[in-house]
Amino acid sequence: MTRRLRLHSAGSVDAIPSRPWRRSEGVGPGSRGGSIVAPVNIDEAARLRQEYEAEGLVERDMSSDPFLEFQTWLSGAMAVDIEEPNAFVLATADAQGRPSSRAILMKAFSEEGIVFYTNLASRKSEELRVNPVAAATFAWIPLHRQVRFEGGVVAVDPEEADAYFALRPRGAKVAAHASAQSTVVSSRAELEKRFAELELDFGDGEVPRPTMWGGWRLVPSAVEFWQGRVNRLHDRVRYRQDGDMWIKERLAP
Repeated sequence: MTRRLRLHSAGSVDAIPSRPWRRSEGVGPGSRGGSIVAPVNIDEAARLRQEYEAEGLVERDMSSDPFLEFQTWLSGAMAVDIEEPNAFVLATADAQGRPSSRAILMKAFSEEGIVFYTNLASRKSEELRVNPVAAATFAWIPLHRQVRFEGGVVAVDPEEADAYFALRPRGAKVAAHASAQSTVVSSRAELEKRFAELELDFGDGEVPRPTMWGGWRLVPSAVEFWQGRVNRLHDRVRYRQDGDMWIKERLAP
């Protein structure tokens, strides 16, 4: 029997037996002997909480510049070996306001904003062209911290995209040509066949940046720093842009 962990409100952990997955009988059209269903216990799910006892945020101790503060937080996440500390969830919306989100990687940041790269014909890119605003959330769970960015989005200059593309591993460069991101494909084999064909075509030569591949820069008008605290009285400090200045203000948790 497998074991799993239960987190108590005081932060202690017990190992408890897990209930096995069960197979339902003939669920859904075309099922082959039923489907796998996980048992759900709402009471147990509600108890999956951990008390946060980290030091809090004091506005006067935080930088007047949200990008400098973010650099400090990102460095802290890197120092404790959090996996993919530059990963964040990007939220976009189409022309009708229907949202979508996905986890991606930040590849650069400065006082101009945070940069990510993608296929320019992907769903996210199509949504950003018709509705050029976005939100990004970095969540560093072991530190009980998150940072949220909200603002407009602009395309990265082709020269900047070229410079980044040149640094990518060769396989990733070929894959950028092989994948028409967000389109339907018949199988994994189709993708791998296309990749293999392109590898032969490029041979030992340079792999150029595809014209349909580039970058976007999220230029924030608001940046929020969140720190988990005891009794769910979390600290939230938001930087809000007001002309050329950033206004720092505390938000209720």
